[in-house]
Amino acid sequence: MFETDDEQKLIPRRRFLGRIRKGRLKTIAILPSLITLINGIAGFTAIGLAAKGSESFAAAGYALFIAMIADMLDGRVARMSQSTSSFGGQLDSLCDMLSFAAAPAFLVLHLMMHYHGQLVGSAKPFLGDFFERFIWLACVSYLCCGAIRLARFNVENTEDETAHMSFTGLPSPAAAGVLASMVVFYQHILKDAAAETTLFVVLRWTILYILPFVTIAAGVLMVTRIRYPHVVNQYLRGRKPMTYLVWTGILLGMIYLCGIQLAMVLSFGGFAVSGAVRWVWLQLRAKKAEAKIPATNVGM
Repeated sequence: MFETDDEQKLIPRRRFLGRIRKGRLKTIAILPSLITLINGIAGFTAIGLAAKGSESFAAAGYALFIAMIADMLDGRVARMSQSTSSFGGQLDSLCDMLSFAAAPAFLVLHLMMHYHGQLVGSAKPFLGDFFERFIWLACVSYLCCGAIRLARFNVENTEDETAHMSFTGLPSPAAAGVLASMVVFYQHILKDAAAETTLFVVLRWTILYILPFVTIAAGVLMVTRIRYPHVVNQYLRGRKPMTYLVWTGILLGMIYLCGIQLAMVLSFGGFAVSGAVRWVWLQLRAKKAEAKIPATNVGM
């Protein structure tokens, strides 16, 4: 029997559909995927709260912290239940893009635009729209860096637990934590009646002026090759020396004395800066070591 022209045209189509059916996802891990979706929902909630105005900026920041907790738990649950998969990794990155790239950028943009008139003040005739454009540039730069960071992580990531002891570049949840903690702390001191002193007034304006620069810096740190430790895997898992318990006590004491808002700023900010400082120190140390090598060879 000879095939007709119509049947011959259908053969490539059948083969193509057959390949699609073979590549279809048949099963997924329910619990880790649900936790990952909570991450995305919290990020979307943060965007919605930020859009409502100044009364909800702090709530938007707290929503991002909920997203961070969900992001920390989903991978842990997947590895404990031995249900890690490429689907889970892709879903996690999509939710991270929403929660730790788009939502923080949107939150900072709305906060800065809300106080834009007060920031520029009498200098508006001279600055024009320069400062407003700079705010947009800072937030867009952070968004793009977050997308690049997550795409690079997808390409370089492995499911081996031993490969998750450190990160290349500032992790996107930590970068979002830097911005969210500053917004929460700003809103806290803005509404605190006891904070109407000269020091706190200067602090409030300082936060507003440096926030765009911090946003750019956080974005740049995400796409660098600076190594950052995985806090949970390196410092909280397994048996550790007594000094780890001492530092944990110091951190809890700092939260009690300074308040959780300031403690979050110091914790996230210190983590972000520590990687850059350590990288600079290692570079200087390497240059000193290279400078000593020729002198040693000449002496021999």
